[in-house]
Amino acid sequence: MTRRPRARRARPRRTGGVPGRRAPARLVIAGAALVVLVLALGAWRYLGPGPGRPVDVVLSPGAGLAGIGRDLARAGVVRSRDGFIIAAVLTGAGHRLKAGEYAFRARESLADVVAAIARGEVVRHFVTIPEGLTSRDAVAILLRADYLTGPASIPPEGSLLPETYEVRRGETRSSVIQRMAAARDRLLDLLWGARAAGLPFTSKEQAVILASVVEKETAIGAERPRVAAVFVNRLRKGMRLESDPTVIYGVSGGAPLGHGLRASELAAHNPYNTYLVAGLPPTPIDNPGRASLAATLSPAPTADLYFVADGTGGHAFADTFEAHRRNVARWRAIEQARRTGPAA
Repeated sequence: MTRRPRARRARPRRTGGVPGRRAPARLVIAGAALVVLVLALGAWRYLGPGPGRPVDVVLSPGAGLAGIGRDLARAGVVRSRDGFIIAAVLTGAGHRLKAGEYAFRARESLADVVAAIARGEVVRHFVTIPEGLTSRDAVAILLRADYLTGPASIPPEGSLLPETYEVRRGETRSSVIQRMAAARDRLLDLLWGARAAGLPFTSKEQAVILASVVEKETAIGAERPRVAAVFVNRLRKGMRLESDPTVIYGVSGGAPLGHGLRASELAAHNPYNTYLVAGLPPTPIDNPGRASLAATLSPAPTADLYFVADGTGGHAFADTFEAHRRNVARWRAIEQARRTGPAA
């Protein structure tokens, strides 16, 4: 009996790859592509141009990361609060953000915004109070500073230190005045402790009064110790100060007269007329600066009792009335020549 050979089962031919693994591989590739796309989009959002126009934003102290992000988004500096928060956290800048006023450029990148706030690149405002200004005029400067807030009462004359002060947007004018007064007190304490011996006044406020007169008498820094010495020497001898600026303050409160002192004004009796009243005026006549305060408390070691303009912007000093009369005669001649012009 002939046996028939068995028929072999046909095996499927492998054409490459492992059955059932093709779909997951495609998913991995698609996922990787999506991650790259998301990262690219995030990088573009972080490094690319922002949405905004130029704008100033004030970030309040204690606002926190969410509050800062909200304020920036509302101002149009960043696209979203959450995007800012994510960028700040991922870059490690979230705990280094500083309050203050910031000036952002048009379409500034999120990267630059985060970096600027982390570095504290705030807008800086300065207020300058010139030496010799009255307290009324100093307050007028503060009132014109629109980045400051609130009212400002006029402080006592001579209580402020003329300086340039850095201020913050939104800071109150009253707090700036307090800083100016505190700066004057610190300086006065320092100078008073190192004052010359035998000065003819016994209090810091009297020193400020005399310094305010010195401040108005000369704008030349090198002359201030000598001008101060003249007044100190006159007080020691019981002589009147005879200072024009004190008379002007008594007439106008320190405002410009608009004319030279008249004989009627020099003859008018008021507490500031040091041609008629002995000793110091009752109050300062301005806010003296550092140099005038220092000169008053450490005057030059001279015997000078007089000074008059010398025609160059400075003064000629003298220790006797006869020498002073000669200096005055020279000054009168200079004035006359200026009025009449050069001789033909």
